[in-house]
Amino acid sequence: MDKVETLDLRQIMPFERHERIFEKWDALKSGETLKIINDHDPKPLHYQFEAEYKDHYQWQYEQSGPKDWIVDIKKV
Repeated sequence: MDKVETLDLRQIMPFERHERIFEKWDALKSGETLKIINDHDPKPLHYQFEAEYKDHYQWQYEQSGPKDWIVDIKKV
């Protein structure tokens, strides 16, 4: 089983979230996953991953609202 790093964004100020996500992401090795828990659909984050890491990640919704969104972002 590959390592999964969980980051609960609900307690982090919105302006700090992307920085924290990419700190965790950059520390991952290939095959490892960053699981984020958020209070809204992280579509802007998905667009950012598509722009900066195209073909180097897999995006999988584990839960899509209505209260929380959980996304697994695997580094490939």
